[in-house]
Amino acid sequence: MNDTTTDLQPPRLVLDEESQGLLFTNARTANTFSDEPVDDEQLAAIYDLVKWAPTGGNAQPLRILFIRSPEAKERLIAHLAEGNREKARSAPVVAVLAADASFHEHLDRLFPHRPGMKDYFAADDDLRERQAKFNATLQAGYFLLGVRAMGLAAGPMGGFDAAGVDKEFFADGTWHSILVVNIGVPGPDAWKDRLPRLDYDEAVRLA
Repeated sequence: MNDTTTDLQPPRLVLDEESQGLLFTNARTANTFSDEPVDDEQLAAIYDLVKWAPTGGNAQPLRILFIRSPEAKERLIAHLAEGNREKARSAPVVAVLAADASFHEHLDRLFPHRPGMKDYFAADDDLRERQAKFNATLQAGYFLLGVRAMGLAAGPMGGFDAAGVDKEFFADGTWHSILVVNIGVPGPDAWKDRLPRLDYDEAVRLA
């Protein structure tokens, strides 16, 4: 009996190989950035992709603060872990991704077929904050893909004092920072060695 397993080909993805590389397989977390600027049109185009991320009840709680000026960047850097400070300093734009605990104020427009949703979330602070963080985190994944789709590198960082960032930039108390992302064209020595990934049979179960 002939062994034909070597002739089997994996299912073909709709996304072509170049796009797969741009968004996934060749995409890397940059640690340094060039001086090439990132303009307002690029940032707007990134958001126009990110806004299509799925969220429960179409809540869309993700809010973004783009930091570009040296003064504002230093205010942010004071709240970053030591190992993240030079990375942020070299990036032309740093995004602070936040979850808006007042997302429910927009639900009458965003989820019009359930007119009671705004009042439902208004009555439960704990539920509202949990939903805000969960759904904003979903959107944050799309944000990284949006940056990559623009042909830029994203450097997500979780090492920061969230309470300090919130006090520094979000004094109204409704936005709560969840992730800091450096954005730009990669600079010299931007990449560390590629780390391994788990294989399918290590990470997946079928039921």
